Amino acid sequence: ALVTTPGAWPDGKLAVAGPRGAGKTHLARLFADRSGAMILNSADIRPDAPLPDTALVVEDGETLPRQAEEWLFHTHNHLRAAGLPLLLTGISAPNRWPIALPDLASRLSACTCVTISDPDDRLLDAVLLKQFQDRQIAPTANAFATLRRHLDRSFEAVSDVVARLDREALAQGREVNDTLVREVLDISPKSTR
Repeated sequence: ALVTTPGAWPDGKLAVAGPRGAGKTHLARLFADRSGAMILNSADIRPDAPLPDTALVVEDGETLPRQAEEWLFHTHNHLRAAGLPLLLTGISAPNRWPIALPDLASRLSACTCVTISDPDDRLLDAVLLKQFQDRQIAPTANAFATLRRHLDRSFEAVSDVVARLDREALAQGREVNDTLVREVLDISPKSTR
């Protein structure tokens, strides 16, 4: 809800932090679609790039190159003066990013930050289903139940295991069933956790 209401962001900026696969990019695209924001990956920012004339999303903030710090500092100030929102994403909060430029570090540290935590069981099920749907995979009920029992409770683990299951199912011409899940996760047939 906060991502879609930039008028409520203190000082016109917001950071979204969370583990890989948590949906930060999805939220950034939702914000960009609604606000007309430009999306930049921080690793791709050129220090000589023109200042944006729209709202801005900076993804993966902790990978900002040193040579782009001054550009982001000036961009921050420009957006603030123009009343345009700035959305930042990263694995950690901006106050933990390795920013060398003190003025930029202080501005980013003052940013309101919301954190996406690892999923509970209900959300884990939804993320698993979405990952399977995105890859057009229909796992058997037993496969899904085995995954729920044995999968690490993280967005990254869900993304990784679905990708591995997809690769193995395609390579072997098999359906995603309990047996394939156990092979990919290296679970003995009688193991219950």
